[in-house]
Amino acid sequence: MNGALFAHTWRMQRVRLAVVCLGLLVWGFITPVVYAQFGAQFRMLVENGLMPEQFAQFGGGDIFSLPGAIGLGFIHPISLLLNSVFAVGYSTAAIASERQRGTLEVTLSRPVSRRALYGTLVLSSFTFLAASTLALIAGAVAGAMFEGVRSELPLAPLPLLWLNGMLLFGAIASIGLAASLSFDRFAPALGLTLGVVVVSYFLEVLGSLWPDARPLQPYSLFHYLQPKSILTGHVAASDFAVLTLVLACAVSYALVVFPRRDLPAPS
Repeated sequence: MNGALFAHTWRMQRVRLAVVCLGLLVWGFITPVVYAQFGAQFRMLVENGLMPEQFAQFGGGDIFSLPGAIGLGFIHPISLLLNSVFAVGYSTAAIASERQRGTLEVTLSRPVSRRALYGTLVLSSFTFLAASTLALIAGAVAGAMFEGVRSELPLAPLPLLWLNGMLLFGAIASIGLAASLSFDRFAPALGLTLGVVVVSYFLEVLGSLWPDARPLQPYSLFHYLQPKSILTGHVAASDFAVLTLVLACAVSYALVVFPRRDLPAPS
């Protein structure tokens, strides 16, 4: 890792990070409010057969309990879009955009090895995602306190919830960085990473809404993010293991391929 490059990256991204964290803080705050205000009504609609149960829960979350509402907030498209600013946008642009602009050679001409450059980008991505995931959880705790339902939210599992979210978005970021260093243009790297995220999300949501499609869920990265289960004390080590394996494979690929890549002048 290169300390000067890491500090420069944080300076360049600090405003964007602040906006993303603020958005996630507000979104995290809203989910307990929605549960406290409308959870009982949704349950009544489902119990009376006026609404299919699948429409009130998906992706391991639901609106019938505070842990379920927080889980729904984690898997909701709003949370996904905000976290994707760094998990997808920053990671895929980190190297491919510099190649496209012709500035990567200038960076590497300084006393920074390719592995040090990659390690700095990985650490930067993970610290950004650590902050954004923490903001989402902090917002949920604040919302629960505001609505007077904090007693329904156990605090002991929150570090595990933070780690689970970090591993998911860290795995996506590692795929984005692997794609970024594999292409000389930003668009293909972004397209590949977005493809992985969209297909993965689609499989998880489809399996949640359509029982016949549930066998497809294990092929989704989002299937291994289980906030409700963690908050209710049912922690599956396999969820953490799968996300760690995906992350490790992407990082290993990058450490092997990037130092050996030929970097011709952009045309």
